[in-house]
Amino acid sequence: MTALYQSDISGLELINRGKVRDIYAVDEQTMLIVTSDRLSAFDVILPQPIPGKGEVLTRVSTFWFRRMAHVLPNHLTDIPLQDVVTDADERAALGDRAIVVRRLKPLPVEAIVRGYIIGSGWKDYQKSGQVCGIDLPQGLQLADKLPEAIYTPSTKAELGEHDVNVDFAHTVKLLGRDLAEQVRDASLRIYTEAAAYALEKGIIIADTKFEFGLDDNGRLHIIDEALTPDSSRFWPADQYRPGISPPSFDKQFVRDYLETLDWDKTPPGPELPEEIIHRTAEKYREAEQRLTGR
Repeated sequence: MTALYQSDISGLELINRGKVRDIYAVDEQTMLIVTSDRLSAFDVILPQPIPGKGEVLTRVSTFWFRRMAHVLPNHLTDIPLQDVVTDADERAALGDRAIVVRRLKPLPVEAIVRGYIIGSGWKDYQKSGQVCGIDLPQGLQLADKLPEAIYTPSTKAELGEHDVNVDFAHTVKLLGRDLAEQVRDASLRIYTEAAAYALEKGIIIADTKFEFGLDDNGRLHIIDEALTPDSSRFWPADQYRPGISPPSFDKQFVRDYLETLDWDKTPPGPELPEEIIHRTAEKYREAEQRLTGR
């Protein structure tokens, strides 16, 4: 298997290849998710992998899924990898990047929670004083902490397309009011609890993205990944200063580099210098170590 794209896994059908994850059918109830070392920035898959990234993301997600299970169930199963990937060489190549999960019906919403004003939220605030229809206090600086975390969903775009920020009313039209409120409330609770824990470990979770799915009984589950350096902005608490874009443990480091280039944010993505690849891999590993103690 290559680091950038996974090869076929014996006996399993590849049913989806996303920006980062490859999904294989196990049976009608379960799937195998393989998190690659691919890096997506501005919704474009970059040509080089970040070594070890897939394993870090899988371990960090699993840590949070288990820690937040009291809030909401998740897609993890107890099925060991050896029961699904029987070839020892293939299993060794996968390392920690593969997990067996339940098949659930994904919801067509990216559930985003922001505790600080940064990124696309900052751009929207500068234009309108709002983010996703939510009025915010006047005079906020870049990276300011918000009075309370806000739920700012977006559409779930197809590969190669860009997500679009929407308001809560739009998610009500998509999901119905009861389910939309469940998604919003669960997202805010998980973020708030996780942010408090991470701060004790020296990491500010500025914002994060969740994805959810339903089982056959209509019960909500958290799926995909949770509170990783790919799906969140992680800032070192001891270096945080409002008014500037703080240094990060996540792929914002790569985004900041890409912003210095003459690139229109459409495929193909530019080659990354070896120093940027190496430092990004280090940042992912440090985030995992701080959060999980691994």
